[in-house]
Amino acid sequence: MSAALVGYSSSEEEQEQEEEGGSRGGGAQGPPGASAGRPRLPAPAGLPGDSNPEEAVSDDSSRHGGRVRGFPHERGNWATHVYLPYIAQEEFLELLELLVSRARTYVPSLAAMEEFHLSLSQCVVLRYHWIEPFVRSLRERLAAFHRIWHLTRQVLAFQDQARAVPSPKPWIVLLLTWASGTGFFCVADQVKVYTNQNKTRTFIGLEVSAGHFQLLELVSEVDGVLEEFDLPTFYKDPSFHISLAWCVGDLSGRLEGQCLRELQDIVDGFEESAFLLRIQWEQIRCKSGNKYFSFPLR
Repeated sequence: MSAALVGYSSSEEEQEQEEEGGSRGGGAQGPPGASAGRPRLPAPAGLPGDSNPEEAVSDDSSRHGGRVRGFPHERGNWATHVYLPYIAQEEFLELLELLVSRARTYVPSLAAMEEFHLSLSQCVVLRYHWIEPFVRSLRERLAAFHRIWHLTRQVLAFQDQARAVPSPKPWIVLLLTWASGTGFFCVADQVKVYTNQNKTRTFIGLEVSAGHFQLLELVSEVDGVLEEFDLPTFYKDPSFHISLAWCVGDLSGRLEGQCLRELQDIVDGFEESAFLLRIQWEQIRCKSGNKYFSFPLR
């Protein structure tokens, strides 16, 4: 069975972000702290990205490979997305080519992704003048997150040395692995089929099978920032994954079953796939329109 939603938006272009974020990402935004009952401030006029409200915006899906936006484009609104970027190595691209080639025997219109990432938020809409405070709040939250995790690592390391944890659970092992260097690891080795919220596109992705705990903790911090701005938080029970390929329309029925089994066999049989799909995350990235902001994972 395919997952109901794709919990990310592609960083290839803003239009693709808007569509894959789904209709839950639309709507007007309040200022920071609006959810805490603070008085709302008037929006400054004449900011970059703002335009004449009567100016029409052309939105022709034929110019975007048949993709349809999840919410209407409006000048002055910036599609915003928080994610973990993944830089594909040569071996990963070889695996991708094998998977897409096999999947195209079932869905010829399937296209390989050109950039890869794992989402920590839906695609949401920010007004231009809220980008800076949004990024500042995100940076502060992640800094606090690092301090907490530094203390957690020390406690876990002490417990391990004191033999208080004779048989560490997998998530503890992953945390101690994270403590040994920059960032943290997860394993993404389960092939899965996804559709976006309005079912206008179908995706093939690699779902995370280990490292879910750390990802949920990061999402919790990102959600805290989104709540400050009265924006939709991430999905309640997310299926963390890296998308590999996509096609227009809901073609999940063709890709599930036999096709999905064949794709999983390719992953399982790929040389050194266990090492290749053990992915180290070293930074969080926020993309808002054409602006990128990076936050190292220390």
